[in-house]
Amino acid sequence: MIYTVTANPAIDYVVTADTIQLGTVNRLNSSVSLPGGKGINVSRILKQLTIETTALGFIGGYTGAFVKSTLAAEDLTTNFTEISDTTRINVKIKADQETEINGQGPKVTPKEISKFEDTLGQLKPGDVVVMSGSLPPSLPDTFYKDLIPLIREQGADFVIDTTGQALLDTLSYHPLVVKPNHHELAELFHVQLTSLADIAKYGRQLLDLGAKNVLISMAGDGAFLITPTKTYYSKAPKGTVVNSVGAGDSMIAGFTGIFAQNNDPVASFKMGLSCGSATAFTKDLADRSQIEALSTQIKIEAFQ
Repeated sequence: MIYTVTANPAIDYVVTADTIQLGTVNRLNSSVSLPGGKGINVSRILKQLTIETTALGFIGGYTGAFVKSTLAAEDLTTNFTEISDTTRINVKIKADQETEINGQGPKVTPKEISKFEDTLGQLKPGDVVVMSGSLPPSLPDTFYKDLIPLIREQGADFVIDTTGQALLDTLSYHPLVVKPNHHELAELFHVQLTSLADIAKYGRQLLDLGAKNVLISMAGDGAFLITPTKTYYSKAPKGTVVNSVGAGDSMIAGFTGIFAQNNDPVASFKMGLSCGSATAFTKDLADRSQIEALSTQIKIEAFQ
């Protein structure tokens, strides 16, 4: 079973317009409300791949009820921890430029945190917990890191999708996979990356620091997978990018889901690329048919 943790889920209110002008009335072309949150995105893609998943996190209020009911309509299993405060709303504006207005998130009490931690007692050896996304202001910056010992106690693995020092602080616990993009990788090591060889070199340093596998996404320039024994590269499949939201989450879902099943890094890398690219080429998260249609374009090569 793959569990996802979304500490700060949301309703993503996505609107489209030709242009947006500040200080005046704007007319929208369309609007849609979607369940939002990086961990939730991972679970939704896993569901498309028919891989067993349960979404965990904090949920509350009428907005939280919408998130739960929408996921239930997709037949997605959840075990959210109910809180007294209200789940946030994010506004995603797609016009001549993309703009996001994200809510901070609810207040989570110590009692609610403790109740959430109790849900990790259901983990079993072989399970994987994917932790990703922002934290509400009431949670400590170390929230995800603090969950790792609880996950390890049950014999489960974990995936952490974060950046900066928060990522570096988890590497000694040996995450199953980490996935910075090439810009985030450069920031981690305070360097400029001017070639594919540079990217592969610094990606391997994350492996040396403790990660079991390293994915590095480079948008239209493809992606790397670095394992303990080999480095793999693939060009990006061809398509028109219409959505930057959820592509990284989809890549994590595809890789983690397949790796948890067969421990095959190359097959997992291929699925991760297919899922990430398919989402980038569609307005919402990709569905199974879109993912499968792209898989034939993915060519994995050993790098150097």
